[in-house]
Amino acid sequence: MNIGKILKGKVCFVTGTSKGLGKSIVEAFAKAGAIVYANDIEIGSIDHFAKKLSEKYDTSVIPVYFDITESQKCKEAIILVKKQQGKLDVLVNNAGVMKDALIGTINRPLIDRTFDVNVFATMELLQLGAKLMMQNNGGSIINMSSIVGITGNPGQTVYSATKGAIISLTKTAAKELAPKNIRVNAIAPGMIDTDMMRSIGEKHLALHISNISLKRLGKPEEIANACLFLASDMSSYVTGHILSVDGCVLV
Repeated sequence: MNIGKILKGKVCFVTGTSKGLGKSIVEAFAKAGAIVYANDIEIGSIDHFAKKLSEKYDTSVIPVYFDITESQKCKEAIILVKKQQGKLDVLVNNAGVMKDALIGTINRPLIDRTFDVNVFATMELLQLGAKLMMQNNGGSIINMSSIVGITGNPGQTVYSATKGAIISLTKTAAKELAPKNIRVNAIAPGMIDTDMMRSIGEKHLALHISNISLKRLGKPEEIANACLFLASDMSSYVTGHILSVDGCVLV
């Protein structure tokens, strides 16, 4: 899809970008003309990718390596954006962890880690990003939820609880930040064709696909396109919305 440079001049910050959805989001934003700060926890994991995109799309993709559960590192990253760019237009809270566990086998370390990454870090970055956006009369915050945050799924009590929390905090933050011209939305992906999804095996994969009305897995770039819409001025009157991108899952 050719949408031109609809993010030209915008400064974006995306978490969890070395693979899957995050990687596709960074490329879509760079292609659309944005300056992109791409976060990942593994040092050096996106250096080559960032350089390649910067050259290909004549923009700047800047790697920033830190663990989003470390509050001080989050602050330092937003301060870096302010120092180098003077503003932040778009924040995408994409980074997340998922580990399945049936009721009766769930332990506290699993709960703590999943909520630390999926919820608490999102809240931390949302606050920091919003403060910087307030100084420049607005922006767009996009939080990554999941279809299981809406429908639930056996074996994913903890994960679905975190993604349900993302939906609630998105709706509340949207109401609170609207007077500051900051839009807050979430995307709830369905079954997307990533390495994580493929790892479940062909048998389980076929079962999942049979429950999707479009009869196929989604593509990472289809999630990226949804992010592009919410990041751009095309969605200037959209806030507090949970956008399901799931091929019409049958539940």
